[in-house]
Amino acid sequence: MADILSSPPKQEGVPLRDWRAVKVGELLSNKELLFVDLDTPVESACQTLIHNELSSLPIRSSPNAESVCGTFDYSDLTAFLLLIMGLYQPDEDEDMSSFEELARKARAGATIPVKLVKDLGKKDPFITVPETEGLAKVVEVFGSGVHRIAVVREGTNQVIGMISQLRLISFFWEHGRSFPAIDQLYPRSLRDLNIGSGEVISINGDKKVLDALELMNSEGVSSLAVVDNQHNVVGNISTWDVKYLTRSSSMPLLKSPCLHFLSVILTDRGLSDGKDSYPVFHVNAQSTLAHTVAKIVATQAHRMWIVETPSPASTAPPTPTIPPAVAVPPLSVLSPLPSSSSFPITAPTTLTAGALPGAHLSGRLMGVVSLTDILNIFARSAGLTPVDPNEARRQRRRSSSSSMRASFDQGSRSSLDLRELRESSRSSFEIRR
Repeated sequence: MADILSSPPKQEGVPLRDWRAVKVGELLSNKELLFVDLDTPVESACQTLIHNELSSLPIRSSPNAESVCGTFDYSDLTAFLLLIMGLYQPDEDEDMSSFEELARKARAGATIPVKLVKDLGKKDPFITVPETEGLAKVVEVFGSGVHRIAVVREGTNQVIGMISQLRLISFFWEHGRSFPAIDQLYPRSLRDLNIGSGEVISINGDKKVLDALELMNSEGVSSLAVVDNQHNVVGNISTWDVKYLTRSSSMPLLKSPCLHFLSVILTDRGLSDGKDSYPVFHVNAQSTLAHTVAKIVATQAHRMWIVETPSPASTAPPTPTIPPAVAVPPLSVLSPLPSSSSFPITAPTTLTAGALPGAHLSGRLMGVVSLTDILNIFARSAGLTPVDPNEARRQRRRSSSSSMRASFDQGSRSSLDLRELRESSRSSFEIRR
């Protein structure tokens, strides 16, 4: 295991390549690209996300359209859930009555189309690139904080694939020996590379799951570190986990502590994978970039929490017994939901942070290293000029609910103008109410 975490997979006789010249089309999956339309019911879109284990779905204006006008993802679903419960906070210049009406219809069981919720979550600029575009430009954009792009057929607006930061990181890791410019960065430590941020958002394990959803939505982040009273990392909650909360029967989980929710997630993973699961979402400042990337690729996480004490690089001890947790099937989703005042508050089995499998393996939370940070260092090492990751984080913390008023065609942009990204980042910092 230590060898796996110390360097990319070994490849014999592979030709050396300049990664900047690799065409983005090489990264596309052979799997059929799934779409939703503006009029697709949110419930159907959610089922498609969960059933196909996707992080987002491109949205077409109509079933026969070739171009894409945006994406639907778990951040939208999280915001929609908060809206239904009367906890969504639009911008000050928004008409609150329109949101209240949408929430009322959803609570009554009305069919809600994707077009009404696709901009509830905080989003990156929607960017398209031709399949012949080199990775130099793509890495520069990803290193500036954009999390996914759409790939179009050369000379057309036909979307033929989606590329995410995680897909690109995995590509570089799997073919690391082919790219010496990147391979030479892997043995260096996070501290040596000056990578990561001390501005980290976390939540105490005693807080309610609902508090975690509100925090992720208001801060524009896709995951939170769950910590104990000593600020030690005991787990991770992400917008992806909202799939466990999409039934009215699972609503009591929203009132349960985050620690209990973590036990539900780990129990489900154990049942699905047929093996024990334990948190591995942490590294330390002395960890090498290779160790960090290997963990990201293995867990499919978007970030690693930086802890004060070293995390293990080898095998983990057997998983301790987890107190009984409620097994919540993720389907069928978004059945009619009761109003927030009628949610039952149940008292789950008492669960301490130390009882979670692997909790004692981490340490005090000190910072975070994200996919953006890693791709930013790749870009800068090649002489490119991406936006500073901290400015990109401020950009994601802006509210984007005002985009609901705009035309649904506003997202069909194909320019990779980093100057616009930089300007929006510089002007985006604001104090939220």
